[in-house]
Amino acid sequence: MRHNVKLRQSYLFFLFMPLFFSLGSCRQNTKPDVSDVHLTIKITRFDRDLFAGKSKNLLQTDTFLNRKYGKFYDDFIHRMVGNYDYTNSEILQTLYKDQAYTDLNDETEGVFKNLSDKEEELTQAFKYVRYYYPDAKIPQFISFISGFAVQTPVGDDYMGIGLDMFLGKDSKFYKAIVQSVPSYLSRRFSPEYMVPRLAETYAREELFPESDEDRSFLSKMVHNGKILYFMDQVLSEDVPDSVKIGYTKKQIEWCQNFESDIWAYYLENNLLYDTDYQKIQVFLSEGPFTPGLGERNESAPKLGVWVGWQIVRKYMKENKEISLQQLMKEHDAQKILTASRYKPKN
Repeated sequence: MRHNVKLRQSYLFFLFMPLFFSLGSCRQNTKPDVSDVHLTIKITRFDRDLFAGKSKNLLQTDTFLNRKYGKFYDDFIHRMVGNYDYTNSEILQTLYKDQAYTDLNDETEGVFKNLSDKEEELTQAFKYVRYYYPDAKIPQFISFISGFAVQTPVGDDYMGIGLDMFLGKDSKFYKAIVQSVPSYLSRRFSPEYMVPRLAETYAREELFPESDEDRSFLSKMVHNGKILYFMDQVLSEDVPDSVKIGYTKKQIEWCQNFESDIWAYYLENNLLYDTDYQKIQVFLSEGPFTPGLGERNESAPKLGVWVGWQIVRKYMKENKEISLQQLMKEHDAQKILTASRYKPKN
């Protein structure tokens, strides 16, 4: 049994288990030339291979999928849509008999007839990754549908792409699961979020995992800010800040308008060096807004992530000799804050 697959975004299951795994833009002036970086990313369509097996012998389908997809198939069967209490064939049979699976597959196929545009976007993004980190291991990308179980799982040698969680915010399926997946999350389940979410997950899980020692609010702000700054560097300049951080345009505008007030609130309440998880998590976690800040629930969520991003951007602007690699290696959050000269004014 394997336990090393990382399922970061988890919502619903088709089968067996009522559980949840714990799974406006500041443009950069120049980007490096990556034309000499030889890399081509293709997305393997597990979703199609799985559905094609519906009309075939279960044992043959199981053998074929296991041979072609190996560890991913095992994770999909036993950790995304089923568990180890059932055989592969039993799980496949239950899945194929579920009309919801067929309906979801049909809609997914309609939205993603081909993934060539996403392959091009991923190729460009990971050329920048390879440019900055030549030894970085580029995973195999595998698309699938799991009944909203997980969006971008990371395994030993793969990154999964849960296509059913990128169908477009107006998908009828998201309206049907609003009790489990609130609209402030599902509004981001659109194709334009696919590559940014994959880049973010790769950065967080593979390149720059958060240290257990980073317990203060300031440390967590800066760590998250570094992740988003890394995304600035590897994603297309056409990707707006709202998509990178998952805000609406109004939430971006709210943060910009009240940036100095947010910072003043942190200082006045002595939050920067606080290590009380429950207290600081309010400013780091997803939600429709941040409780206690703003009027009429108009504030943006995860304001600590937003502020951390602005601190890191200011740090890199004030210290142009610092490379991206040096930034990502720097774990002294106080040093970054001090050298950033971050003092927002509205």
